Amino acid sequence: MGTPNETMVTEFILVGLSGHPQAQAVFFSFCLMVYLISTLGNGLMIVLIIADTHLHSPMYFFLCILSSVDLILTSNGLPRPLVNCFFYMPTISFYGCLVQMYVGLLLIVMECVLLAIMAYDRFAAICQPLLYGQIMSWRFCTSLVSVCVVLALLNTLINILLQPTDFCGQNVINHFGCELQSFLKLACSGTDTPELYVHISSLFFLVFPFAFIVVTYGRIGLAVLRIRSTQGRKKAFSTCSSHLTVVSVFYGTIMIMYLTPQSKSTSDHDKFIAIIYGILTPVLNPLIYSLRNRDVKGAFWRVFGRKKSK
Repeated sequence: MGTPNETMVTEFILVGLSGHPQAQAVFFSFCLMVYLISTLGNGLMIVLIIADTHLHSPMYFFLCILSSVDLILTSNGLPRPLVNCFFYMPTISFYGCLVQMYVGLLLIVMECVLLAIMAYDRFAAICQPLLYGQIMSWRFCTSLVSVCVVLALLNTLINILLQPTDFCGQNVINHFGCELQSFLKLACSGTDTPELYVHISSLFFLVFPFAFIVVTYGRIGLAVLRIRSTQGRKKAFSTCSSHLTVVSVFYGTIMIMYLTPQSKSTSDHDKFIAIIYGILTPVLNPLIYSLRNRDVKGAFWRVFGRKKSK
């Protein structure tokens, strides 16, 4: 171990997506477009669900929470990379990095659990329609969301307590933002326990929820096959397949990041994976889950004072 002056880190240097100016320009344009679409899409969903009483149901309650999580997630992760595109080797303070990293971790874990809850809600609605009102009562729904928040907070707190403190003066993060894996790779000691916990928690918050979602949608698919209407089956399969595709991309990319063996340094491959689950998915969620929905379109015209065209 070095002297205190050698080991103390007060700020980090963020390399960004790439050192090439042209790549940075493309990254800036992409992030700006994604940020605007995500903010507009998720913000619109929150407003519509709160303002329109026709959307006051368990499904839209969970969608409102999901949109809120995605809105905060993009607001936490995107503005700084956008600004940093204009600077060479931009810096972020040590505590600023921690805040961005742990807020992002909290929101990602919340979304992992919330997507599993939403899958169960769809299972109850499709497979047990007569009992749906009793199963998904408002008290039960709020309890599920509360458990989701508590689990995410507990996981974040454990990661904070296990956080390594010795960086041996290394302060260059080969990433466009502060991310847990990249942060741990900078530490020169005390990473065994936090890395072990990352793998254990990934099994709990990634593998188990994803397996639950796959099984749930499998049972939904069997129920859909019993629908007599060909058009109804086609519509249901289209909806379920789009949901499952987005969920698979979200969970799959995070599992690649946190469950596969990692090198000692962050690669460009890791950055692109982070873009998919941290930037792209929050844009796709409102498009796939909500804005294509007829009820949401109807709510849009009602809220903004126009009659829905027939």
